[in-house]
Amino acid sequence: MLRQQDVGHRIVVRRIVGIREGRTLFSDALGELVELGETHITLATDAGPLRVPVAEVHRARRVPPARRPTAAAVIALELAADEAWPAPVRDRLGDWRLRWADGWTGRANSALPVGDPDRPLPAALDAVQRWYADRGAPALVNTPLPLAAPVGAELDARGWTTRPPVLVQTVPLPTLTAPPPAPTDPPPALTGLPPSAPTDPPPVTLAEAPAEDWLAVAAGRKGGLPGAARHVLTAVDRVRFAELRLDGHLLAVGRGTVTGDGRWLGICLLEVLPPARRRGFAIAVVRALAGWAAAEGATHAFLQVEQGNTGAVALYRRLGFTTHHTYLTRVAPAG
Repeated sequence: MLRQQDVGHRIVVRRIVGIREGRTLFSDALGELVELGETHITLATDAGPLRVPVAEVHRARRVPPARRPTAAAVIALELAADEAWPAPVRDRLGDWRLRWADGWTGRANSALPVGDPDRPLPAALDAVQRWYADRGAPALVNTPLPLAAPVGAELDARGWTTRPPVLVQTVPLPTLTAPPPAPTDPPPALTGLPPSAPTDPPPVTLAEAPAEDWLAVAAGRKGGLPGAARHVLTAVDRVRFAELRLDGHLLAVGRGTVTGDGRWLGICLLEVLPPARRRGFAIAVVRALAGWAAAEGATHAFLQVEQGNTGAVALYRRLGFTTHHTYLTRVAPAG
């Protein structure tokens, strides 16, 4: 059967669809596993999302991807993502990156084991634990899969735990800058805000520095905003902070960076405030950032999303994103 490590990979599922004349009837589905729950699994298929009750699954297994990215492609994208989310304290262990941002977000406070650590793997992991112990924190290691599978196996043997899988998704930038499809249903009313809201989203503003209410939204999402967080958010050469407002009310935000030798638009902190959801504001923010990045010469976009965040995964799939690879954040045992 399937495991959490299969999330983000291509699978085939044989499901039970009925019984006819005493014989069990089956149907096969092929797609990317985006959710593995206790009662249901969700696949992203060519025909759209498919949610299958676990009770109907007869067999399921991982199959080779249509086009698996090379190790070099995974490393390049991971380094572009690291550049887009820069920890203020950084060190190197051979090619591995060690990052610290006073505990603000896992990405900025974890080791990134890509390349050669310049020593045997057990010694490298011992050095990682010492580096984080010197900062009074348990060690975290982000393991891109399947690239860092040997690292993951060693961490399994050491009893490290695993946080929920994260999908690293990509899309060609022209897909995001194409005109969006017309909505099929009228948007809901904006509760608690002026009733004269336009049918189309208000224009998105892109700023070189975040406004205070933009930062407040980020703080609410990430559980505070220490000084190190401002460095992570702003210490990128090419960065924009998107905001969508109506009559002065901040309704949606997002952050975009251009990194990886100018190839990659990184999208993060995409948030629509509850009264303004289901009106296409998130798509408007993404399209504004994509237009800016295209003018900067970028050709592709990436984002990172927890596989359990099915609402966000569904939105990104509608925008054309597909999973490039996954990563797991591994946590050292206490003590």
